[in-house]
Parts: sequence; structure tokens; C-alpha cells
Amino acid sequence: QVQLVESGGGSVEAGGSLRLSCTTSKYIDNTNCMGWFRQAPGKEREWVAAIKSDDNITSYEVTVRGRFTVSKDSAKNTLYLQMNSLLLEDTAMYYCAATRAYCSTPLQLPHSYEYWGQGTQVTVSS
Repeated sequence: QVQLVESGGGSVEAGGSLRLSCTTSKYIDNTNCMGWFRQAPGKEREWVAAIKSDDNITSYEVTVRGRFTVSKDSAKNTLYLQMNSLLLEDTAMYYCAATRAYCSTPLQLPHSYEYWGQGTQVTVSS
């Protein structure tokens, strides 16, 4: 069992930055892939970014590419999402997810992950 705890959310003005953290209860490199998802009120959960643990290959949803960066610190067992140039439409609850299943590429589908955090709220205002 892997427990994930997100932090770092908050309120920020458009154009600002936030860094989300996701601390894992197990050695982070025991998970094969990790990802970030978000869900806005009334909308489905959508994939944001993902990273493979073995080679740190990353992948991003097109609307966040160039603004968000996913990374991990194995020594701290923590996954990060650096979010820059935030837009109003980035407002959502953000979740980190992990899987121990083999992944040849960063995973984008929610059902590919068996472990989820409780979420951290990001609110972007004008």
C-alpha cells in the first residue's frame, strides 16, 4: 500500500506560480509511474502530467505544456508539480497518483493508477 499526501495548494493571482508536493509513504522509486490530475467543479477529472520513475521521462497535457513541470526527489520520496503562468482555468482540486504496475510510457488515464492522494485546492483569481 502506498499513501500519498499532497500539499502546496492555495490562492494565487493569474500569472503567478505555485509548487505542489506529493509525499509518498513508500520509497518513491518503488512506484513505476506517477502523475498529477485535476478536477474542477462540475467537470471530470483530467490528466495534467506524468513521470516515469525509472528514467524520469515526463509527459504533459497540451494546455499546461511549457508552464508546468513535474519532477521527483527520490531522497525525499516526493513528487512535485511546479506551476507557472497560472491561468483562471487552472483552478481545480489537484491530485497525485501512483502505480506499481509496469509502464513503458508516462500514464495518462486515471484507471492506470491504483494509489491516490486526497487532493489540494488551487484557486487562480484575476
